[in-house]
Order: sequence, then structure tokens, then C-alpha cells
Amino acid sequence: MTDHGPPLSGWRYRALILSVVVSVVGYLAFSLWGGLDDVLDAIKRVGIVGFVLALVLSLINYGLRFVRWQLYLGALGHHVPWRLSGRIYLAGFALTIIPGKVGEMFRSVLLKRWGISYPHSLAAFLSDRLSDLVAVVLLALFGLSAYTQLWGVVAAGVVGVLVGLLLLSHEAPVRWLASWGKSGVGRLRSLSEQSSRMLAGARRCHAPALLVKANSLSLVAWVAEAIAFCLILHWLGLDVAITFGVLVYSISALAGAMSFMPGGLGSTEAVMVGLLLWKGVPAPEAVAATVLIRLTTLWFAVVLGVVALASSRHDGA
Repeated sequence: MTDHGPPLSGWRYRALILSVVVSVVGYLAFSLWGGLDDVLDAIKRVGIVGFVLALVLSLINYGLRFVRWQLYLGALGHHVPWRLSGRIYLAGFALTIIPGKVGEMFRSVLLKRWGISYPHSLAAFLSDRLSDLVAVVLLALFGLSAYTQLWGVVAAGVVGVLVGLLLLSHEAPVRWLASWGKSGVGRLRSLSEQSSRMLAGARRCHAPALLVKANSLSLVAWVAEAIAFCLILHWLGLDVAITFGVLVYSISALAGAMSFMPGGLGSTEAVMVGLLLWKGVPAPEAVAATVLIRLTTLWFAVVLGVVALASSRHDGA
């Protein structure tokens, strides 16, 4: 184990709070654009029970993805206690809204303090993202069974999955990076060596038996959140087939992931609202449904992450 000191200094915490505030203001503006009264009315129609059920389905999503994360760490030879690892995993959600996916990789900083190298934690992160992408693409394909005209929107995600799996199924990229590192100098050599180690670790996370387990967990996890979205549409009195609800949620998630915006902010909402409008859903209900599902998924995760990060800071975990 290495240094267990606080991972964030005062100014970093202030930057985190500022990011959250800016994002909240943006979300408030988004709600006002759709009509704040309509959004509040939608929340009333969903009710406390419905809102709590949506949060529970999100917890199922986070829980299953954390189990998958533990499987990846185990495959890399690291057996972090579940309670500690769970706190670190949740803490990563606190920085989801930091630009460039940097926030989500903050887990690497926390895990480094417990002796887990950056290449290994980043290998787990890469496997984590790819497994999520596989699940979301599978959900989108399910929805496309009834709406084939939207195939072009999903094609990029399918290509991304195939390229990722192909890259990790062959040892050639690892060998190429390793040999390139030996011939390089300075930072270039170090970068290629670290990248080689990361890819080698990711390959271990994609052994056939583990691949089946991880992707099964991913699929069930994302089905839970897709169900929450479909329930919200139902509670709002919208006559939308479950296949279309699943398709809207999965395509929106794909758009957010490929946009590289923090937490998919803006892109996810735009695609979700656009698809609902395309289906004939009135604008106030489309915006309200989007705000509600994002409150119970993205923003719920951020709140849990901030709590976990603060807890980690106070007790040195």
C-alpha cells in the first residue's frame, strides 16, 4: 500500500463544487425551457413511490456494475475489500460531470493509494466502458426490431463494440506497443509501455468466461434503467411501446457516451427529447420525462459519489 492521504485538496473540492453548481444551473435552464410548471406537474404524476422505484432501479444498475468491477479487479490480481472498493467505485461517480471522462477515471487515483497501478485500474476502466457499450448496443438492437429506420443511429455503437472486442481478442496490439516502447525514448517510451500494460490487463478482463459474466451483469444493469425510463413514460400517461422506450433510452445513452461530454450532458438530453418528439410526444412531456430519468440516474449517481468521496476523504479510505 502507498500513501493514504486525502486525494483532493481544498481547491480541488471547490472545483468539484463549482462544476456541480454550473451543471445544476444548466439543468435548471433546461427545465425552464421545457416549462418548469410542466416538469413539476410531471413529478407529481410520477409520485413519490414512482420516483423512489426509479431510484431503486438505478441502485440495481450501480450494484451490478460494481460487482462487474470487482470481477475485473480480481482478474487483474487485486482483491480489494468490498466495502472499501464500493466506496471508491461510487466516488468515481462524483466526478462524472468533469469534462473529457477524466472524472470517471478518478478511481485510478484512489486505487493507486492502495497499491493498484494505473495501467491495471485503467484496464478495468476500459473494460468497464466497453462492457457498458455492449449492453447499450444490445438494448438498442432490441428496440430496432420495431423501428428499423433508426438503424443508422446505432451503427456507430455497433462498430465501436466490434473494434473494441477485436482489439482485445488479439495479442498483436500489445506486442506492437511493447516493442515500440523499447525503441522509444523519454515520455514516448513510458507512454507506450504503460499503454501496453493497460491493454494486456484489459485482455485478461476479456477472457471468455469472464466476458460472459461481465456482459450478462451489464445487460441486466442497463435493462433496469431502461425499465425505469419506460415506467416514467407510462406514469406520464404516454402511449409508447416498451420497444420504443428501450430504444430511446439506449440510443440516448450511446449519444452521450460518444459525445465525450461530461456525463453525456446536453447530447443525451437532446437525443432523448428529439426521439420523443419524433414519436409525437408533446414537448412538455418529452422534456419532463428526460429531466426525470436524468435526475434518477446521472444526478442520483453524482450525489452518491459526492457522499462516498467525502467519506473517503474523512477516513482516509
